[in-house]
Amino acid sequence: MNNYYSVELFAGAGGLALGLEEAGFHHLGLVEFDRAAAQTLITNRPEWNVLCEDVEEVAKRDLEKEFNIKKGELDLLSGGAPCQSFSYAGKRLGLNDVRGTMFFHYATFLHKLQPKMFLFENVRGLLTHDSGRTYKTICDIFEDEGYSVSHKVLNAWDYGVPQKRERLITVGIRNDLVKSITYQFPKEHSYKPVIKDIKLDTDPPADECVRYSEYKEKVFSLVPAGGYWRDIDPGVAKEYMKTCWDMGGGRTGILRRIGLNEPCLTVLTNPGMKQTDRCHPIEVRPFSYRENARIQTFPDEWVFCGKLSEKYKQVGNAVPVNLAKDIGVSIISALSGETEVNNNNYVQLTFY
Repeated sequence: MNNYYSVELFAGAGGLALGLEEAGFHHLGLVEFDRAAAQTLITNRPEWNVLCEDVEEVAKRDLEKEFNIKKGELDLLSGGAPCQSFSYAGKRLGLNDVRGTMFFHYATFLHKLQPKMFLFENVRGLLTHDSGRTYKTICDIFEDEGYSVSHKVLNAWDYGVPQKRERLITVGIRNDLVKSITYQFPKEHSYKPVIKDIKLDTDPPADECVRYSEYKEKVFSLVPAGGYWRDIDPGVAKEYMKTCWDMGGGRTGILRRIGLNEPCLTVLTNPGMKQTDRCHPIEVRPFSYRENARIQTFPDEWVFCGKLSEKYKQVGNAVPVNLAKDIGVSIISALSGETEVNNNNYVQLTFY
């Protein structure tokens, strides 16, 4: 079998990188500016070439020399840049449209390395950001750089992750390869895992789990697993919610206690926000950062570095490992000329 090589930007704590590794990719380099997240990568994979630098500075360098690979030979550029609003006037100015943004640096890597394929992941909201102009600009630039682009919103719950988490996945194939590479997004799994499928801790120590205030714990103790503010006395709920009581919408994230027989709502970077609570189903507390990591399908052996708040942030920002693996398998399937990927995280190879 062939070896497949990738470079990843905005690598975070390694959810995407680990999943791609499990799929079969070898990382030539990973760029991550946050020191704690970069240390997480180095601690778990000392053999990885982790650059804890500003991606803007790395993008200015000779990337072929930096990653020891010739232009056009890299199999995959991966990552998900934070996307600010772009100045877009419909003039197709290419990279000038996004100069000064994080996406500009991703596009610069693409321009300089010209990988066979790229993977660009982001939040679903990017599709409608600035009335769709932001994502249109992104796709225009991908096309200007010589790539055929397809995208799909994938829910991690469909890919072996006990969590409802939607991500916009954009995949590109270099135009000179479109006749030999056919890409298909991964198929959904037949079984969708829920919270009872992961290991839940009993009274985790303070360095692994934040706690509610005495008042908040008292209120949450009234909420049944799988319930939220509507499932307790309205007077108690109104006192707790204060101005949120008069907001529109269902406000289903407030005083939300996850049930054992359902997936978690999207794991966030801060476990204590009033409007986005995710209370533990058995104990009256937030999930520990390690439980959140299991919900994100990180193995327990994956060490997170930094302060407790930094660990929660790293886990919450990560791409779920199992989702990343399935996407990685589908990309290798395309690169190797396979015709089909099944739902069991392995592939049936067809050689020509």
